[in-house]
Amino acid sequence: MTSAVRPARQPGAAGLFITFEGPDGSGKTTQVQQIAVRLRQQGYDVLLTREPGGTTIGDQIRHILHDLKNQAMHPRTELLLFNASRAQLVEEVIRPHLARGGLVICDRFYDSTLAYQGYGHGLDLDMLRRIITAATGGLRPDLTVYLDIAPEDGLQRRLSAVARGEEWNRLDDMAMAFHRRVREGYHQLIAAEPDRWASIDAAQPVAKVQADILAALRSRLGLALDPASPG
Repeated sequence: MTSAVRPARQPGAAGLFITFEGPDGSGKTTQVQQIAVRLRQQGYDVLLTREPGGTTIGDQIRHILHDLKNQAMHPRTELLLFNASRAQLVEEVIRPHLARGGLVICDRFYDSTLAYQGYGHGLDLDMLRRIITAATGGLRPDLTVYLDIAPEDGLQRRLSAVARGEEWNRLDDMAMAFHRRVREGYHQLIAAEPDRWASIDAAQPVAKVQADILAALRSRLGLALDPASPG
């Protein structure tokens, strides 16, 4: 069955919130940066941010969360720190930009908490959802793009990136069984709420992944994107 084609959502329309999720090494950071460039070229007022971080306070929390010296951090501590950073980001950055009619792209949002602290660490999902609601004030993404990759392949990518000078953080350093639970958690989240998610095979070449993301943004949100514009 073919879905109806949405009318093009032109620059200047009401604010739109897009999040990107995926296991470590899925290529999210590369894709969000390139997609933001594409959207800006088409005239959209794009704010690109990330979790944890995105604010002065959040970046300090990010350092604590990622520091390999903090291996003794309890999962509940981790949960609260992520949501402290999230609360600051929502109120200081995301909501004001949406209120001005802008488009926000966030590299991770609350689904990471459900996948990592919920399915990965085994914390109670209902408790997590209550804390997330308190941190976000009920803010939900209009679309979540999920970049899917096997944990073994994603972590191999991460190791290659570390060899080029990128960070290997405390969450990267978790056992493989943890990363497998995270991926399975994402799959369960998508199955429970399929209309909000666009799942993309991140094992494909970078250009094909980007083309699939652009197609999802056009078909799911009606964004006026020229597939021929330079990346």
